[in-house]
Amino acid sequence: MSDQNFSDTKMPQMPEPYWRTSIDLQSFPKLNSDIDTEVAIVGGGITGITTAYILAKKGVNVALIDAGTILNGTTGHTTAKITAQHGLIYDQFITDFGQENAKLYYEASNQSLQFIRQVAHENNIECDLTEEDAYIYTNTDEYVSKIEKEFAAYEKLGISGELHTSIPLSFLQIKRAISMKKQAQFHPLKYLSQLVKLVQEFGGKLYENTTAVDIEKGPKPTVITRDGIKINSDYVVVGSHFPFIDFTGAYFSKMYASHSYVLGATIEKEFPGGMYINAESPARSLRYTDMDGEKLILIGGDGHKTGQGESMMNHYEALEKFGVKHLGIKDIPYRWSTQDLVTLDKLPYIGQITALHDNILIGTGYRKWGMTNGTTAARLLSDIILDQENPYKELFSPQRSAAPVKSIKNFITTNVDVAKHLVKGKLEFVNKKPEDLTSGEGSVVSVNGKRAGAYKDENGKLFVVDTTCTHMGCEVEWNSGDCTWDCPCHGSRFSIDGEVVEGPAKKPLKRVE
Repeated sequence: MSDQNFSDTKMPQMPEPYWRTSIDLQSFPKLNSDIDTEVAIVGGGITGITTAYILAKKGVNVALIDAGTILNGTTGHTTAKITAQHGLIYDQFITDFGQENAKLYYEASNQSLQFIRQVAHENNIECDLTEEDAYIYTNTDEYVSKIEKEFAAYEKLGISGELHTSIPLSFLQIKRAISMKKQAQFHPLKYLSQLVKLVQEFGGKLYENTTAVDIEKGPKPTVITRDGIKINSDYVVVGSHFPFIDFTGAYFSKMYASHSYVLGATIEKEFPGGMYINAESPARSLRYTDMDGEKLILIGGDGHKTGQGESMMNHYEALEKFGVKHLGIKDIPYRWSTQDLVTLDKLPYIGQITALHDNILIGTGYRKWGMTNGTTAARLLSDIILDQENPYKELFSPQRSAAPVKSIKNFITTNVDVAKHLVKGKLEFVNKKPEDLTSGEGSVVSVNGKRAGAYKDENGKLFVVDTTCTHMGCEVEWNSGDCTWDCPCHGSRFSIDGEVVEGPAKKPLKRVE
């Protein structure tokens, strides 16, 4: 297919992750009455479910709620690499945090990898778990020295790795690569759906379509749902990706949302195994998973700040061009996108939401590496609740004070960017009308002289919403790749009819008649 025109490739019409279509997931009821529990968990992704599993296994009474359906958020849209190789970070972490803390980060990630292996083995979970070496490669002179410095960091930290001038992907020409040995990949929903069953066996309760909107502080914090239902508890764990509550922790100013894309493709060339990502930008990530006896190749990357940049469909097309050129794509049965949160210093925030709230805990900011970081968060948060020592508590504390100077610069840059997009959206002149749209098209439009967002479905039905984000008032932009309205300031996302797809926004966009 290398000589095929790009536009001829068969693309699915709607973003759909392979993980969700290849397994039947259990459904759960909505919470309709007040309950009491020891630990209330908000968010049904890898952090929430793993935390519930660890605690329920210890005999702790847990109740988990999710605003939508469990395992349909970031966890359900991952590439599912289980690795401590999170880009070229260890040389940087040694500089920013010191060698001891850099080693702690590696150990936390590696132990989370081993935790997943052990849990899968002990519970006989069939989740397509395979051992794979992970590679970072480059074909540019600029990054050769960076990879060599990273390898020197591996040696300082005792990481099992190797420097290469070629990689098993022989059809990719490279100048240098670094590998981390004996990493892993799996089917995340096959793994986590079994943890869900175990949580229930241990007495845990799970609820879907139950949106948390507030927490009443105190010795026994209470989660309040959108319907006014109360969950009274001793601890609250907020694993909702972006914390739905802030308590002046100002997380909206200390993280930014990054959107990236995945194609699930069958290819003409033989894929040798292993997990790969390039060092430079735009990112190109590769791994395989089994699909009915055939290798489905996951081509990921092309990340950008949410709500910013070119038409979102262009990012899918860029990944396809890469696949056509290097892999020989036969078909693309799946495509999906995901959103990740990046902290200013690139370390996750795991622990007390603020110094004043020791019984309200969060895990967030996993920087695209949620399988290990989300598991690390679950292990650390469980230890805090069980009053057990954990060597990573200070490293990941949201209140950590030893932030590098670079973080301060990033804080200024991030928030100047927010201000720029806030002003830009308010000053935009819009001439297009809702009736100008064609079927399947979405766009910013003008309704009665005011900025609005409109989408016309295939049947000609119009969905018109106010484009002012309900979080902090920025103007959302149309995401043509996923058919959503995305906020360029803090990463909130909304459906065509204005419902919240992803926070920090808690309220839907207003509908416009």
